[in-house]
Amino acid sequence: MASLAAAMRRSSRILGRSCVKPHLGLRFAPPAAQRALHSSNNNNNDGNQSLTVTNLLAPELSHSQKPDHVAAVAQRLEQDGILKITLGFPDDESRYLERLIRSLHARHNHRLPISHSATRGWFWDVRPSADKFEFQTANHQARSETMDEFPWHTDCSYEYPPPRFFALQVLQPDRYGGGTLSVMSAARLSERLDAATLATLMRPAFRIAIPREFVKDPTARAWIRGSLVVADAQGKPGLIRFREDIVTPLGPAAAAALERLKTALRELAAQPQSTLHLSAKDLPARSVILIDNRRWLHARNEVTDPDRHLRRVRWDAAPFPGLEEGDTEEEETLAA
Repeated sequence: MASLAAAMRRSSRILGRSCVKPHLGLRFAPPAAQRALHSSNNNNNDGNQSLTVTNLLAPELSHSQKPDHVAAVAQRLEQDGILKITLGFPDDESRYLERLIRSLHARHNHRLPISHSATRGWFWDVRPSADKFEFQTANHQARSETMDEFPWHTDCSYEYPPPRFFALQVLQPDRYGGGTLSVMSAARLSERLDAATLATLMRPAFRIAIPREFVKDPTARAWIRGSLVVADAQGKPGLIRFREDIVTPLGPAAAAALERLKTALRELAAQPQSTLHLSAKDLPARSVILIDNRRWLHARNEVTDPDRHLRRVRWDAAPFPGLEEGDTEEEETLAA
């Protein structure tokens, strides 16, 4: 897979840095008039809509429990699947995020967060760690604890059930130009795949390994089996679970479909109008980015600041259609 840094160079620049304006209320203007953190207008006449990230302001911690504010968050997540929130107060303990998710649970039926591992609860610190004694899981370094780039993926593709949403709170942005968060629409990716490929990707024909740092039960099986693509509420194959380094196709048809998926991913990432690249200027300290983990893939280029620090939480875990436990005999049949 081409490096994320190269893809960003081809994308030429990050748009919309000068248009960071907050939404303050529950009422929203029509999409064309939205005040946005980032807007990428598609001029390719391919029928795709523009990519826009709305920016909500939370002036005080109490907004995490105000019905109008919580409803605005829920509405944006349901409609767009991506949202930025700017905090108007210091919050190194992530109290706003914790209370907001509890409010979404109480008022909008979001499921509470999942734990990250056997030793970590709701929150995970995304920051470089060179000392094994600082790893959040003993003796196992997560990819998010390195300064390496992290190619396109969705979070917790190995979970059953996987979380629908995740959020990243910026505590310390990368001060030297690295650590840019990139996002890509899963629906746009699916549009580049033929019907036969999509049909294969929608079968439970893939083994997904559980990274050692995220194992919750050492006695349980270290992988799950499932599909990579499923249909959304409109019946279109617009939802995805994917992390290339832990996916193994079970059989030649699955292997061919996986290769076509990776090719489409590379091609789409190379198109400037098909991805959003959000740098430290777009996501400074006190920013929170919330993302629908099934409708958007995300990636990160190389971190250049050893003090870069984000905090992550994942919530609303719901069954991912097509994911089945399966048994050895069924797995061998698929692999034959």
